[in-house]
Amino acid sequence: MATLGGAHKKHKVTVIGSGNWGSVISKIVAENTAANPQLFERDVRMWVYEEQVTVPEKSKYYDPSSQFSTKPHPLSQLINHFHENVKYLPGIALPKNLIAVPSLEDAVRDSTILIFNLPHQFINRICNQLKGHILPFARGISCIKGVDVTRDRVRLHSEVIGSTLGIYCGALSGANIASEIAEEKWSETTVAYDPPPKDSKAPTPVHTTQEGDVIPDGVVDLAAVDESIETNTPYKPRLVSLPSEYPPLDHRSLKLLFHRPYFHVRMVSDVAGVSLSGALKNVVALAAGFVDGMGWGDNAKAAVMRVGLLEMVKFGQYYFSESVRPATFTEESAGVADLITSCSGGRNFRCAKLSIERGVALDEVERTELNGQSLQGNLTAKEVNEFLKAKGQEDEFPLLTAVYRILEGSAKVEDIPHLLA
Repeated sequence: MATLGGAHKKHKVTVIGSGNWGSVISKIVAENTAANPQLFERDVRMWVYEEQVTVPEKSKYYDPSSQFSTKPHPLSQLINHFHENVKYLPGIALPKNLIAVPSLEDAVRDSTILIFNLPHQFINRICNQLKGHILPFARGISCIKGVDVTRDRVRLHSEVIGSTLGIYCGALSGANIASEIAEEKWSETTVAYDPPPKDSKAPTPVHTTQEGDVIPDGVVDLAAVDESIETNTPYKPRLVSLPSEYPPLDHRSLKLLFHRPYFHVRMVSDVAGVSLSGALKNVVALAAGFVDGMGWGDNAKAAVMRVGLLEMVKFGQYYFSESVRPATFTEESAGVADLITSCSGGRNFRCAKLSIERGVALDEVERTELNGQSLQGNLTAKEVNEFLKAKGQEDEFPLLTAVYRILEGSAKVEDIPHLLA
């Protein structure tokens, strides 16, 4: 196995996404690549969905005599010039070794670590664009909260990324309000990564599976050798081993990539639990916002959170029973801590509360309050309900079902106590 001393190549890192949270994660990662030159190349590339932006008047960089303040310029150009994302993370200095790149193909070229941080509705399109443009042995981390749900199945975003690109993908999630982390206020997160068993070993010789399939040199039949990585979908990618000239990509190296004095990281192997927590807590946060908007007080909000946490655990046990750990929901930042934060000050909570206080639809609050960003809870609630309805299990998850019914108009917020009885 390769060691830190024996490896002669370094990991190159790309962050795919440059919104509010994407810019914060990019800041953290760029600080850590600079601090750990034995493992990582210094420069971090951040893919920017290009748009034309003018420096706003409230920015410290606003200058009425400057063309940047009077005429629209590509956002990537502004980020690289000012070392600040003036639209999505204003007022926060970004490291000089963070480079905004508008071309997706250029951003990921030769990168061994791909960090996905974009709205989940764009995952499939972006991954399809990436096919043929990434290293075959690249590894991914999904910072995207949500799940890919249809009537027939639930897939983690890390599974969608991994199966589409043929790579292994872990997940990062936690009690992570982006604005607080950007200001370097102390917080913690959970990174779930179950290292493929052949990573950082010399390529294995050609061998044959029990089914008679020939596996080429350096390719890992993940379904055969790593039973700890489970999915409720039939597809499991065959992975190309990380070449031995690179440092290992394990819990230690990934903690060095994400851990900061103000952003503490706990490493776990439960990708399903971390991912599901990050998705379902958004639905619970909507319910918390609804009852808070009604003025029902902290007791009502606590009741919603208790029921919501139980349903999160139950959902994991029902549909990811072979891999999920109930303790992930109750002990990790990705679980109960993120639930508390999301039901206190997260965007889903805030927008749901405002929708009740103003007497307007949630979509209207999303449009006026989020500066082009998207809520995740409303879409997740609809997708999860479609799945539960197809399974005939809506009654098993009364809170998740109640939120959906409120969103689609067949129930009122006033009905929540009855619906949870």
